[in-house]
Amino acid sequence: MSIVDFFHPDHPECHSLSPCARQFLAVRNGERSLSTLDAGIVPVTESEAYDIQDEVVAALVATQGKVAGWKVGAASSGSVPFAAPLHEATLFSGDTSLPVGFCRYYGVEAEIVYRFGRDLLPRERLWTLDEVLEAVDTVHTAIEIIDTRFEKPNTQPRLAHLADQGSHGALIIGEGQTAWHGLSPVSETVRLALSSGHLIEHIGGNSAGDPRRLLVWLANHASARGLPLRAGDVVTTGSMTDTIFVPLGTIATAQIASLAPVSVTLP
Repeated sequence: MSIVDFFHPDHPECHSLSPCARQFLAVRNGERSLSTLDAGIVPVTESEAYDIQDEVVAALVATQGKVAGWKVGAASSGSVPFAAPLHEATLFSGDTSLPVGFCRYYGVEAEIVYRFGRDLLPRERLWTLDEVLEAVDTVHTAIEIIDTRFEKPNTQPRLAHLADQGSHGALIIGEGQTAWHGLSPVSETVRLALSSGHLIEHIGGNSAGDPRRLLVWLANHASARGLPLRAGDVVTTGSMTDTIFVPLGTIATAQIASLAPVSVTLP
């Protein structure tokens, strides 16, 4: 079943979707991007935003594959994290040239990705940080591409963008490293170079502080949503460079600490 089939007004599941989820799916189905959401359908709680995410996730499995990862972040070292599930079709391994038209906008961020080596399934007791880190297999430099189903990025209330899959477009993941336990994200060098000559290079930079705290929060959050972390899943842990919107044809290369670099060529 394609998104077109799912979104057709005669499809019974289409009628069960919330108005907000239907609008996001309509844009993904080729309709005009949204200038805004009607006041009555803008999520006003994180729970509402995640409910909308879940509806869109279920509808996209037919065309974008299963959920194979997550993005997670936080506005500060003390704030509650936020998250969005990612489908297989938006995840790319190694140096990548994105397909033409894959995104409408190309906001580039350098991030650290953790790939899990075993499942963290639902249970009565919450997962602990030590248990979650023990389940990590490899760590990677990555580039997330920020996109939006709205007319312009960063123009809507925070929860509207959260409902829109956290403004996810694509994730390009570099080669993994198994000897990662000595890596301290808050004190490692991050480097993002653009073919325009723009270069960002500094220490740390993640607004969440140490992104490892995000992993344990996500393990419990994902489990509670019925989408637990599984072996092979990847988790990208928030920008270390802010978001830089770049024109088509740009080549971006990122490297964090001693992890292998990765690049993306934008169509």
